[in-house]
Amino acid sequence: MTTKGSPARKKPALEALQATIARLEGHKSHKRAVLPFGVKEIDARLPGGGLVLGALHEVAGGGTDALNATAAALFAAGIAGRTRGKVLWIVTRQDIFAPALDQAGLAARRVIHVEASSDNDALACFEEGLRHGGLGSVVAEVGRLTMTASRRLQIAAEGTGTIGLAVRRWRRQTEAADFGQPTASTTRWRVSVLPFASLPVPGVERPRWMLELLRARSGECADFEVEGCDANGRIESCGVALPAALADGTHQEEAGQRRA
Repeated sequence: MTTKGSPARKKPALEALQATIARLEGHKSHKRAVLPFGVKEIDARLPGGGLVLGALHEVAGGGTDALNATAAALFAAGIAGRTRGKVLWIVTRQDIFAPALDQAGLAARRVIHVEASSDNDALACFEEGLRHGGLGSVVAEVGRLTMTASRRLQIAAEGTGTIGLAVRRWRRQTEAADFGQPTASTTRWRVSVLPFASLPVPGVERPRWMLELLRARSGECADFEVEGCDANGRIESCGVALPAALADGTHQEEAGQRRA
């Protein structure tokens, strides 16, 4: 039998159901914070106008050589340098050069270095770092990254709001094909070294990169010619963004782009 007060008793149950649905929807129920690059051509291609915080992002060099690998690491360092708090940097090789990271905006005093013996160990440290919740960002140099592993990293990042940067590195050219496999990362970038621009004063050139946005969830892909990170971790545009349809065109070949 319906009583006069029954509707009031049903309201809390309805609110509880709505709250449960909101929790299940997770990050879809609210606008997520982003870290803008400050370059309008790039930020315009990214949902929200920047790199999503609390998410996994991938970065690789345009080849397996040291120059392109270094460019990818410096690009990641510039991003990490613009976050707040300590930065956990996980490597499997002892070739990280702290002064170079500092020049890219990531001060040595902020970096916690971890050396892992294998990719599996690096991924385990990567996930634990993201789940910690007290770090500004976590950077891990890894070769193979499966869909399962990337999903775990993405979930860990979403849970704490910490940005995760997977710097993809390979010891052999044949291993680079793994970069084409699908992952749960929010964005995927490739950084290739371009020739220095001629300046009237020698010794003050900034590096130039071909920056490819290969994947952007709910966003657009494009290529950009940029000047490398400055001491504040910021890049600057030195060209015009190319439509994704031209990603394999002659413009990139003329720019000296190297593909993994």
